[in-house]
Amino acid sequence: MENITAYHVLFAFCGLVILSYLFSVLNRLTRIPSVLMLLGTGIALRALSDSAGWSFQIPPALIEFLGTLGLIMIVLEAGLDLEITREKLPMIRSSFWSALVVLVLSILGVAGILHWWMPDATIIQCVVYAIPLSIVSSAIVLPSVHHLGHEKKEFLIYEASFSDVLGIMAFNFFTAGKEIGFREVSWFFGSIPVSLVLSVGVCFGLMLLLVRNRINIKFFLAFAVLIVIYVGGKMMHLPSLITILVFGLVVNNWELIRWKPLKNYFSDESVDEAAAFLKSITAESAFLIRTFFFVIFGYGIELDFIHEREVWLLGGGITATLLVLRFVYLRIVHRYDLFPELLYIPRGLITVLLFYKIPDWQRTEAFDERVLFFVILATTLIMMIGSLLYRDQPVEIREEGAPLSNE
Repeated sequence: MENITAYHVLFAFCGLVILSYLFSVLNRLTRIPSVLMLLGTGIALRALSDSAGWSFQIPPALIEFLGTLGLIMIVLEAGLDLEITREKLPMIRSSFWSALVVLVLSILGVAGILHWWMPDATIIQCVVYAIPLSIVSSAIVLPSVHHLGHEKKEFLIYEASFSDVLGIMAFNFFTAGKEIGFREVSWFFGSIPVSLVLSVGVCFGLMLLLVRNRINIKFFLAFAVLIVIYVGGKMMHLPSLITILVFGLVVNNWELIRWKPLKNYFSDESVDEAAAFLKSITAESAFLIRTFFFVIFGYGIELDFIHEREVWLLGGGITATLLVLRFVYLRIVHRYDLFPELLYIPRGLITVLLFYKIPDWQRTEAFDERVLFFVILATTLIMMIGSLLYRDQPVEIREEGAPLSNE
């Protein structure tokens, strides 16, 4: 290790970027998620370093740092990719309710399993551990839906984005303090309109920065502002991801703004030009952060859990519960044969990020961290199977003679 120089580090970093790009190409050719290949690269690097006698521990703070940056970029990327039209409102409503109901059912189901497995843990502790395991990872979904139809792709992107935002809001609520009373509940629900109002001011300020600013250095300055807003919102227990998502939606759907003074100040052409460049910068940044996050996370995975029966039982039970609850909602409530949406249940970046943010006073030694690795790998493999098997558009399950629905 002492012989490693800056050139070795640069070579390794750039090599990982090139490798990640090749994985993205392979993803389009084979439909194997690039994230799974990045995790495999990290695991392989760990095996090589162990065989060479190198000892290098990944600091949890580094994973949290990359995870936070990646989360912000991915949510912004999702907002910049989504178009809002009157025709799409049923789909947006459907994806929101899907994210909300499946998230709540998953939290309750996983918390029940954890409480049965860890009887000494409190219900609140089980809920806190269940929330990260119940959130669909937009970091894995977004780069893995390119081969789907337009409607399916947008449904999954909206659903994953809503799942991230709602899951983080729930996690912040249950970890804000040691007591949950009327004051905490009031602040939780009151913070939502506060974030929406804040979003309006942020959108206006960032539009000034991106469109009216004559200095060339502005896009990464805009990212810095978004990061400050996110971190500041976290400190005040505000759902600041809403602000980032709303900003992306406003920029990408500027033609929907009808207020003439604002339209005169920010013309459609100038906003479209800024939006196009912002999309490019955001996609590149998200790609870079996602690359290093999942390689580093894969490096930290210890494969000894493969031989642990308890990890297989608990991890398998949690994974099966997540899949069954999603099937119940999508198939019975929506009455659609939603394939491959049913199998798009990956857990990833946000799961790891929130797990490391569990406060010390809510942690329990009864939970084996290797279960987290198992669920992430299992759900990603399930998504890969759905992606590989998907061929034709499924048909809606409906009563004979009933009209077709657009929802």
